[in-house]
Amino acid sequence: MAMKKLLHMAAVIEAATGVALMIHPPLLSHLILGEGVSGAGMALGRVAGFALLALGLACWPTLGSAGANTSALRALLTYNLLATLYLAYLGIAGGLVGSLLWPAVVIHSALMLLLSRAWLATVRVGRVK
Repeated sequence: MAMKKLLHMAAVIEAATGVALMIHPPLLSHLILGEGVSGAGMALGRVAGFALLALGLACWPTLGSAGANTSALRALLTYNLLATLYLAYLGIAGGLVGSLLWPAVVIHSALMLLLSRAWLATVRVGRVK
């Protein structure tokens, strides 16, 4: 998968998740964790939504960019690695499991693997120069 397409796909997923959190945090919380949020959790969910939207927009490849955006790649790789580990932990521990928890783990781990592969390719190119 080309780097630009991979960054675009990951950016769209994170931005869309951010918008969903900004609009209605309890829905996403219920689908992923099996429990809703209220009070301070609503505010925190929306702030997390702002952050995911910002991450998605910051990592969105520009139309003219053909090369590797290593900052965006590192940011998305870090986020997807941590999200995979934490969501898998929640599922294994069994405390918070919603209908979309395991699909979210699969999506984040697939993105993490694709982004890792792209990052390793940029590292190898850097060593050759």
